[in-house]
Amino acid sequence: MPRGDKSSYTPKQRRKARHIEQSYESRGLDAPEAEARAWATVNKQSGGGERSGSGRATSARRKTQARKSSARRAVATKRGHSPNRGRLTARGARRTST
Repeated sequence: MPRGDKSSYTPKQRRKARHIEQSYESRGLDAPEAEARAWATVNKQSGGGERSGSGRATSARRKTQARKSSARRAVATKRGHSPNRGRLTARGARRTST
């Protein structure tokens, strides 16, 4: 599929892009820039072509990365390397005694 090919987008995504593009053009943007921004907005909102449906919120790769990251943070905390160590928080703010 060549770069810029819109065939993998759903009809709903195409309608949304067309509507966003018209909105940008009504605000005074030129047509090519309006189209580029419209498709960028659709990609930002839906993650690209044909990604609707249940269970598509996060990819398998992202889930794996999240699991690894979580495991690393758990090990670090267990070893006493808390990411919040030494930071002031709303609940446990340090007070200097005078």
